[in-house]
Amino acid sequence: MFRRYPKSVLPGFRISMGLTLVYLSLLVLIPFAGLILKVGGMSWNQYWSIVLSPRVLAAFRLTFGASLLAAGINAFFGFIVAWVLVRYKFPCRRLVDAMVDLPFAMPTAVSGVALLTLYKRLGQAIGVKIIFTEWGLLLALTFIGLPFVVRTLQPAIQDIEKELEEVSASLGANRWQTFWRVIFPSLRPALITGFAMAFARALGEYGSVVFIAGTSLPIVSIEIVKNLQGGQEDLMVAVAIATTMLIASFVILFCINFMQVWMNRRYNDE
Repeated sequence: MFRRYPKSVLPGFRISMGLTLVYLSLLVLIPFAGLILKVGGMSWNQYWSIVLSPRVLAAFRLTFGASLLAAGINAFFGFIVAWVLVRYKFPCRRLVDAMVDLPFAMPTAVSGVALLTLYKRLGQAIGVKIIFTEWGLLLALTFIGLPFVVRTLQPAIQDIEKELEEVSASLGANRWQTFWRVIFPSLRPALITGFAMAFARALGEYGSVVFIAGTSLPIVSIEIVKNLQGGQEDLMVAVAIATTMLIASFVILFCINFMQVWMNRRYNDE
């Protein structure tokens, strides 16, 4: 027999599910389906000749490699920033906390101009070329991805009960043992989520990248925009690249989410 729940003053399951499906279909499913149908109009030979071309392969390698590295950097330093903002009281803490949201609030073009102005002068001062190189790309992707890690970790750190740390210390554990065996396992899911969000954000970044990395580097988002400005053949190239990027991003994010679920179950079993 089905279990019946008391009625709520809020809309029921049917209305909520219907609105959810309509909203997601209009914003996500239909545009993606149109992209898949568009790429379905070309043959496999055409598709693979585009995807496996040297320029496109170089764009995939650079974009995914720089995005993963930037997300990893943000996962490490974002953890430290979130820990300091939650656990310590210091002057101007609210100001520092507000600065984390600057990449959220600033348009990507403004971020690109700011990074270009700063690191162009810095590169000239130290004699190292930063702008229009892979290092500039990495800086831009790290800049726009930091808030995702910090804002994801802060609530998780706030929810940690300090009694657990006191119990761990009373049982003879030192600070590092308490951190790695008591605190970090409970923060690991939030850290993985922040890493995944920063990685996904970096994959699709265009505004700041085009200013600090330029258009000469093989970057997926820039290659797509370049081909969109051409004729019908160039449009099919953009569609093929975008579809491949969509599938690859979905697979990677699915693997990250699967790993997160597996680690959560392992932590709960322990």
